[in-house]
Amino acid sequence: MSEEEKSKNTPTLRIEIAEVFKPLLSETYRIKFYYGGRGGGKSYAFADSLLLKARQEKLFIACLREIQDSIKDSVYKLLCDRISAWGLNDYKIFENKIENRFTGSRFIFRGLRDQDVNNIKSLEGVDIAWIEEAQTITKKSWDILSPTIRKDGSEIWISMNRENENDALWVVLASKPDARTLVRKVNYYDNPFCPEELKIQAEACRQNNPDDYAHIWLGEPLRQGHCKLIASHLVREAFEPKISEISSPLVIGLDIARFGDDKTSFCFRRGRWCQRFESYAKLDNVDVANLAHGFIQKLHPKRIFMDIGGQGAGVYDILKDRGFSEIIRGVYFGEKARQNERYFNRRAEMWDAVRDWLASRPPVQLPRDEELFEDLCAVNKRYDRHGRLQLEEKEEIKKRLGRSPDKADALALTFAEPVYDDGEPRLYGNGRLTYNDLFTQQQRSNEW
Repeated sequence: MSEEEKSKNTPTLRIEIAEVFKPLLSETYRIKFYYGGRGGGKSYAFADSLLLKARQEKLFIACLREIQDSIKDSVYKLLCDRISAWGLNDYKIFENKIENRFTGSRFIFRGLRDQDVNNIKSLEGVDIAWIEEAQTITKKSWDILSPTIRKDGSEIWISMNRENENDALWVVLASKPDARTLVRKVNYYDNPFCPEELKIQAEACRQNNPDDYAHIWLGEPLRQGHCKLIASHLVREAFEPKISEISSPLVIGLDIARFGDDKTSFCFRRGRWCQRFESYAKLDNVDVANLAHGFIQKLHPKRIFMDIGGQGAGVYDILKDRGFSEIIRGVYFGEKARQNERYFNRRAEMWDAVRDWLASRPPVQLPRDEELFEDLCAVNKRYDRHGRLQLEEKEEIKKRLGRSPDKADALALTFAEPVYDDGEPRLYGNGRLTYNDLFTQQQRSNEW
């Protein structure tokens, strides 16, 4: 096809690229390294820039990440969405690749961990390699990839939300960039297309949690000591007795044992007061259902939120069959969060509700329990490429603790859904007095 025919058939270019990303199109570097926080628009700008370049000349573009189990794990969908958004009908979308019909440009999608010395040779002719979620790339993967992208004039584009100080590509490329490496930090305030809603969320985070703001919104790595979801001092403060009674409805969280050493744990919480836990080992489904049945009849809880992964589904079915469907609610820790834009899954959402409960006022109360303390303070946090809170896998926690954090999971389950609560705790004095202080003051009052 002649240049005149291509020009006639190619739709008019209407793609807008923010100024901070113009070097992607106009400057020559071996490495173009962009990092920052949520709302900076890195992924959109990379996708739009590549689509634009691929319409102007024939390019072989590889979109890479550390692990790609399927095409849905890649930026394939993002590119497809941008093609649709800009009305770029010169692109043809296949199940596992994208091509431009006029220039012959081609996009492919690969997971680096799946590549070995033999099959990575398919990348030798790449013009541009886009590495998405670069904070997850290992030094080993980089050492294999870097010499493979060897074509004269080839470039490697990197987009990253920093996770740790020692992120492999940050250390190798960006901490001390050479003359062939462009490094740019881009945050939401640099992005003219950042939605107002994200700006509002960023400001709220800045005011309420500066550490999270620095990581999520400013693109700073998690500082050592700030990877824990729940700070130990919050739990210690909650151990101090301060509530004498409360009128809030009872909510029970039920974490059901999945494996041999795990325990089935019940958590009993009334608003700001988590009153007690009961844990049991080696119970079958009927035993657990009978215990829950007894608590319902005796304590009249407003809700029982129960983990229905694994064995939990059987317990749930038994209780439902017994007529308790109005009280019980089943929860999968791994299911989609209710606030999907903020949390990776329901587990992260519920655990963060516990953190918020501990940190907010009026003060809360937990039963003094060192095992519970370890459970609550054991969980490390991170953020996915969308800036959503994500918790480390339970198996990693079990390796450190030597057990599953069953009590903390039961407490988290009590926050699975909002429960109408008009109750108020009655505090001892100003909420900071201990039982001993109260007793001493009462003695003085009697003496007066």
